[in-house]
Amino acid sequence: MKTVKDDPWFREGRLQKVLDVLNGDGGETRIVGGAVRNALMGMPVGDIDMATTLVPEEVAARAKNAGMKPVPTGIAHGTVTVVCEGKPFEVTTLRADVETFGRHATVRFGTDWAEDAARRDLTINALYANRDGAVIDLVDGLADIETRNVRFIGEAETRITEDYLRILRFFRFFAWYGGGRPDAAGLKASVRHREGLKTLSAERVWAEMKKLLAAGDPSRALLWMRQTGVLTIVLPESEKWGIDAVPGLVDAEAHFGWMPDPLVRLAAIVPPYDVRLKAMARRLKFSNAERDLILSFAAAPVVAASTSAARLRQLLYTHGKQGLLMRLKLSLSDARSKAAGGDAEAVAEAAGYVRLIEAAESWKKPEMPISGGDIVDAGVPAGPEVGRILTSLEKQWVESDFELDRAALAARLDALRNG
Repeated sequence: MKTVKDDPWFREGRLQKVLDVLNGDGGETRIVGGAVRNALMGMPVGDIDMATTLVPEEVAARAKNAGMKPVPTGIAHGTVTVVCEGKPFEVTTLRADVETFGRHATVRFGTDWAEDAARRDLTINALYANRDGAVIDLVDGLADIETRNVRFIGEAETRITEDYLRILRFFRFFAWYGGGRPDAAGLKASVRHREGLKTLSAERVWAEMKKLLAAGDPSRALLWMRQTGVLTIVLPESEKWGIDAVPGLVDAEAHFGWMPDPLVRLAAIVPPYDVRLKAMARRLKFSNAERDLILSFAAAPVVAASTSAARLRQLLYTHGKQGLLMRLKLSLSDARSKAAGGDAEAVAEAAGYVRLIEAAESWKKPEMPISGGDIVDAGVPAGPEVGRILTSLEKQWVESDFELDRAALAARLDALRNG
């Protein structure tokens, strides 16, 4: 029998305390889902979720009596977050779906572990570990863990029609955990019901896509999403632009130690045009920070590998660091892919982009030595003329590679004011 009892995450003191409190005296609580899956696949364990035969009120009462903090984060669906010494554990009462409609469902609480497992979406997400660390498999998930097969529990069509977001979850978990080809039944059901994706809220679609794009290598998942037409529905911008740049970007990330960034990967598969990306950000309801970053990428120019350090500094000042860095990383990834294919010129090009990226990453935006207030103090009446002069001085300062100091700019101010 598989066990996680000797894993450091399972032996952690706060987890053990919660398991002690929520087991015994007529109740049973098991760890479920991602923690068990990742442990068995040799991957880092993050959040730890639990399933229990105890009703939410009993979970809260036991936690409180033990000096822990119960938080009713999803009480209608049986979920209480138990905070033990600052660490949260999400605890959900066993349940069965009486009726499902998207992310909402009518549920009833119960004590049947097989029934609880059957309502989950994928076999690799429905494994339990009991108080002793023994892994309990009620859906043949262990075999899928071994073969890295991402498979729906029961009929794929049934699970997808319960919530069309499960199509994206199918591909997201394939990106993170799958091997070989995606499960045939899951693929067919995804194709058959892909139009259902149009009924989902933008927030749910983007949240799921962001997780997919954060996988170590989402290339194969994106390829299958494209071949099934799923990618075109959720990201129509990618249809004519293509996903061919992703493998090269993933390879460059691994080579240079870049952290996988969903927005950089998104930028690799959508056209870098302001109007289209603005519409995409609005449709998918990006956060302000996400919108600003993707639009700064669109506004940044394509930079030649031979660009001088001085010119790069000017571009960084004018267009901003993050958007330009996205452009440079994609250019470097493209050059490396061409070099790997035997393009001799691309080797030198790649070296040039490495130089530019290193310079851009260490660049800090300089502060203009003179301000609008200084111009007013010099006798220019407040108004449009102040802005005109300041813009002219800033342009000269940037073109000097930021070497003009306050005195030099003040002298030029006099010339502009009197000119």
